[in-house]
Amino acid sequence: MKSFVEAIRQEKHGFCLKNSLFLPFHCEIITIWLGKEMSLLATPDVISDLADAEVLGIREGESYTNLVFRKWSDLAKELGHHKGHIILHAAEKGADIFNKDNLFYIKIHFGEEKRDIFFELVNDPFDL
Repeated sequence: MKSFVEAIRQEKHGFCLKNSLFLPFHCEIITIWLGKEMSLLATPDVISDLADAEVLGIREGESYTNLVFRKWSDLAKELGHHKGHIILHAAEKGADIFNKDNLFYIKIHFGEEKRDIFFELVNDPFDL
């Protein structure tokens, strides 16, 4: 199991294949937001029902997490080139999710290359 705080501090990056993100860590996800940055009127899509297999698939390998966004076709095309981002509200795997000190916001943004994704811990997802 890999800590996301450690992975982000070490500047590890993941990758995107169409609607599938590969993260180089494990985490307990509370909610996921997909936000567009091009419009002040746009509201993010919030995914809170992580058990709905028609919306999101989650698979864990020994050292990674794979998120499959089933209602989106190509995340890099839709959110890449500074068009948007994904926010995970999460805790470390096995941490007490009821202790707010264990909850973090992880911003995922797309690099210039369509495939690469990068991570950043943010304090306030509404102030990006």
